[in-house]
Amino acid sequence: MVTREPGGTPIGETIRELLQFAPHNTSMTPETELLLFEASRSQLVRETINPALQRGMCVIADRFFDSTTVYQGAARTLDREMVERLNGFAVGDCVPDVTFVLDVDAATAEFRMQQPRRVDRMEREPADFYERVRAGYRELAAREPKRIVLIDGSRNVEDIENEIWERLCSRFPVFEEKSDTKHRTSNI
Repeated sequence: MVTREPGGTPIGETIRELLQFAPHNTSMTPETELLLFEASRSQLVRETINPALQRGMCVIADRFFDSTTVYQGAARTLDREMVERLNGFAVGDCVPDVTFVLDVDAATAEFRMQQPRRVDRMEREPADFYERVRAGYRELAAREPKRIVLIDGSRNVEDIENEIWERLCSRFPVFEEKSDTKHRTSNI
């Protein structure tokens, strides 16, 4: 199962729209932003992720609590202890087995985001915000090297996909046993 944050549930998708595109969100405080992300995540864990895990499914999440640790804690400079406590409250004991961080510098990320699309509120942040995000992820990866894997995101999609797949298979042999690399997609 694949999920995303914010979103992944009807309530979460409403919160996503508020966080990203609502016309009145430009004055949102960092504290409000933090609590909205936590609310969306709490709903996602209880409505979608935990039931899927209980059914024996593998869940791939496009972002999870590490994003809040970094974006709201490191980049928005909210109290990290408070952010971690709220993360814990939102997810309970639902902690990822592995987290992949695609590490790119702000200039590369900005260049890649130049494709025509709807730009959200977070994407309007200045380059120094994203340098703090990157530094936060690197610091988090250094603190939790067994769970968080930094991937060089400046490479092409196929190389990134292959590295992620190889690392997944080395940690979880069941993936390798069940995989047919000819039929894998690049939507990992």
